Amino acid sequence: MIEILNDAELSRARRAGALVADILQSLRARSAVGTNLLEIDRWAKAMIEEAGAESCYVDYAPSFGRGPFGHHICTGINDAVLHGRPRDQRLADGDLLTLDLAVSVEGIAADAAISFVVGDRRPADSVAMIEVTERALEAGIAAAVPGNRIGDISHAIGSVLDAAGYPINMEFGGHGIGSTMHQDPHVANAGRPGRGYRLRPGLLLALEPWIMADTDELVVDPDGWTLRSATGARTAHSEHTIAITDGAAEILTQPMGRLA
Repeated sequence: MIEILNDAELSRARRAGALVADILQSLRARSAVGTNLLEIDRWAKAMIEEAGAESCYVDYAPSFGRGPFGHHICTGINDAVLHGRPRDQRLADGDLLTLDLAVSVEGIAADAAISFVVGDRRPADSVAMIEVTERALEAGIAAAVPGNRIGDISHAIGSVLDAAGYPINMEFGGHGIGSTMHQDPHVANAGRPGRGYRLRPGLLLALEPWIMADTDELVVDPDGWTLRSATGARTAHSEHTIAITDGAAEILTQPMGRLA
């Protein structure tokens, strides 16, 4: 299903996006050496409920997971890049942490992810990986204009990742979003320009370039959810929800600093 949102729905999407962004920034500020992943999940739950929003993850049970997910945020450390299920694990100095959050406000969802290094130790390779995903995300957003196609976004993202020398996994990528968290169209992190669904105003997309340092192969944890690099290499993930407009795409998950 591909949804085109009306003005009222876009207004709710903006509120959902702002909430997601501000919760992620608040959690980033609170995630220190010694913080437990389950604490991060509890903080996310409290902020979502205080805002009168709904978690998109708690009851989420897709075919690729061992559902329901049962938590309010995805947390991945180092080699865990997607669908990281919070567990009893504490952050260490130099850990690369990925937080991925989706919430719904009055029936419209927004989704975003950030990766960052915890503590004072800042491994150069981890910082470089994060910066590459952020640049790839910027390139994808720049290509998300009406008249372009999904393939143009995928090509823009993939060009940045490939130029930096990272393998690209094609199984998981970005997606449409709206009344549900995951919708068509799928937005692969590499592709051919001029191909796929034509972009039009009112379409919401969650773009999410992610990489693993030396492989494109994933393995699944015994929890049935957490996806890790097959080699144990570090990973990074950046994501925004955007709205296609008559001109440049509107980033809905831009931090406003209201929960910091």
